[in-house]
Amino acid sequence: MIKVHHLDHSRSQRVLWMLEELNLPYQLVNYQRDAKTWLAPQSLRDIHPLGKSPVLQDDALVLAESGAILEYLADRYDSGRQLSPELLPAQAPERMRYRYWMHYAEGSAMPPLLMSLVFARVRKAPMPFFARPIARGIADKVMKTFVGPQLKLHLDWMERELTAAPWFAGERFTAADIQMSFPIQAAASRAGSMEAYPKLKGFLQRIEQRPAYQRAVERGGPLNLGAGAA
Repeated sequence: MIKVHHLDHSRSQRVLWMLEELNLPYQLVNYQRDAKTWLAPQSLRDIHPLGKSPVLQDDALVLAESGAILEYLADRYDSGRQLSPELLPAQAPERMRYRYWMHYAEGSAMPPLLMSLVFARVRKAPMPFFARPIARGIADKVMKTFVGPQLKLHLDWMERELTAAPWFAGERFTAADIQMSFPIQAAASRAGSMEAYPKLKGFLQRIEQRPAYQRAVERGGPLNLGAGAA
């Protein structure tokens, strides 16, 4: 039996969604974030030393990192390749795009989103009154001159890429769309509006209409990425 160690409001939602798309049975072990720090509990470190989620157990295998988990599930259980284009030639555009977006989600899209979260926390962190304007000034400067422009750069890029096809790898839904869902949902939660990005907004609407996505939310709970989840 597959077991998923699931932290609320985290990347592990993607693993539940992937399992639901594949109609695989799994056991869910829930963990709650600390109300003050928003970090995972110490008990999750008993499963994996980094104390991060998701963690998937499949027999003797213990695997972390959502991208690696999605690729493992596709390789082992998606025999018909419904969620990946691996049966296509290695140089096929759909297959190359699939690989790109599977790695882009965490390698390129998430770092500026994580930085925006960190500097938002800096602005709100308790500190001596005389240090507060200095800290906030530094945070605002970094957001304005670096993080903000980087976020716009990536959102513009993703929006442009969805102009040619409805899904990131091409005309059909794949695990790359599951992987890409988290950074786009995080951006939407923290930006407050996606009106400037109609393609990304449409992407979010389409994934939320998928029955497997809805089942994953029923089991794992809704995502609240604006509250501080990294």
